[in-house]
Amino acid sequence: MLIAAAILTLAHPPPQVALIAQTQNPLNERAYQDREILYELQAPETHAFRITHDYTVRKVGEKYYFNVVRAGSHVTNPESIDLDTGEKLKWEIISGKQARERKLPITEQLTDDSEIVVTYLARPLEEGTTNRIRLMETYADAKSYFMDGEELVWDRTFGRLRNTVVLPAGWYVTGLASPATIETLRDGRISLYIVNPRNDEVRVYLRARRRPA
Repeated sequence: MLIAAAILTLAHPPPQVALIAQTQNPLNERAYQDREILYELQAPETHAFRITHDYTVRKVGEKYYFNVVRAGSHVTNPESIDLDTGEKLKWEIISGKQARERKLPITEQLTDDSEIVVTYLARPLEEGTTNRIRLMETYADAKSYFMDGEELVWDRTFGRLRNTVVLPAGWYVTGLASPATIETLRDGRISLYIVNPRNDEVRVYLRARRRPA
């Protein structure tokens, strides 16, 4: 009977115990991670790539979605869309200093020079609802996307679960240091789908060469 009682207690912990476990479990957030990120590489001499990712807002009363740009990258041309309505959302790019001065509820570590894309939701999130949004933006990062002789190099870490990298038109893969599913898209570009099942970042290193004319 004692063993049965112990099993029952573990299967149905008191609410306060369950809450503590939820807040202390560093893997909990991944169970709710629903973002798939698409990286479309631009001409390598620009060091630029277009990022597209969807996100589901769940926090009651939330008014914003914050995307903190990785250190070393520079962001331009953001677009934000409410996927529930098709409405284009207001956005702005601010610095970490501005975010602190405005006391915006950003939980990530910021420096004065941090770049943050702020998307304004169409309306504060009501209880019992969610809001699906899409953010598109162009990053430039010469340290993670560059030319090495006649080959382009993509060397970047991924922290998300599902990641797709699309090469510029006319380029093909010559080397890849990570498991991936590779396919040719209808427009002829090469796509690489990389899954990161871990609870930390995975380094993705690839090389590509331009197809002969």
